[in-house]
Amino acid sequence: MSLSNITVFMPSVLTLLGIPGLESVQHWIGIPFCAMYLIAMIGNALLLVIIRSERSLHQPMYIFLAMLGATDIVLATSIMPKILGVFWFHLPDINFDCCLFQMWLIHTFQCTESGILLAMALDRYVAICYPLRHATIFTTQLVTQIGAAVTLRAAILVTPCLVLIKCRLKFYHTTVISHSYCEHMAIVKLAAGNVRVNKIYGLFAAFTVAGFDLIFTIFSYIQIFITVFNLPQKEARLKAFNTCIAHICVSLQFYLLTFFSFFTHRFGSHIPPSIHILFSSFYLLVPPFLNPLVYGVKTKQIRINVLKRCCSLYTALSSLRSIIIFQNKTRTSTHII
Repeated sequence: MSLSNITVFMPSVLTLLGIPGLESVQHWIGIPFCAMYLIAMIGNALLLVIIRSERSLHQPMYIFLAMLGATDIVLATSIMPKILGVFWFHLPDINFDCCLFQMWLIHTFQCTESGILLAMALDRYVAICYPLRHATIFTTQLVTQIGAAVTLRAAILVTPCLVLIKCRLKFYHTTVISHSYCEHMAIVKLAAGNVRVNKIYGLFAAFTVAGFDLIFTIFSYIQIFITVFNLPQKEARLKAFNTCIAHICVSLQFYLLTFFSFFTHRFGSHIPPSIHILFSSFYLLVPPFLNPLVYGVKTKQIRINVLKRCCSLYTALSSLRSIIIFQNKTRTSTHII
């Protein structure tokens, strides 16, 4: 039997299965997904508005945080509409090229987020270890260049994954993706033929970005801890360490979730597919969901500005309510007369 008789040649449409084994309860699973997405959008959008409007926050640490927030918005938005379409509206079909584009967006902005977290670690390293030189090293121009560089690096490294799939993989065993979104390995596993090159490049790109960034992040924090523990005053040590807590929490959850999902997708054959796919879907939403909450709680300047805006909004709503009540009373009195 020829290859063309048992496979599909370059399918135009793929089908996202969602979470295998949990199809009957996917509409309930979509509720926490939607809630996390809405909180992530509101939290990151609020961070962006506050950082842009408050001149006191126009510092490298907060500019990097704004970049992180923008990246999280794009990352979450690239997957959630389709996931909810599969879970709630039974719309599993996706155009093949759109699927590849979603894959490119997901992995590009994951890599971008990793690069921004490294840049934030380097910013804390210079601020704590070389405080007198921080302002001259981390200028606004350098921060902008770093943001552009990590985004360009991610796009360049992820693009070959898309090209290799499009150019090398012509025949597919099936058009059904056992996943809730278009992930690189989930697409590659559909192919009939030799996918070794695709797998090797995927590993290379992942370890080039995450491995490089994680190593230098750890190195930065080793130097930071050495400097902090050598400070003579306990208050100074606590103050310096407190500026790093939020970034440490965000970095830990990002890299732990990333590596866990990465290795289980390739080597976790003993893990039930439903558990793996459910975790993989959640893990892309966890960083956008948690990052604004962690920084909002641990960063005093942001917390103060959030409270100010909440108070202003409450005052505005109270004033509007008073005006509406007064107008209703006036209309009622006029009608009685």
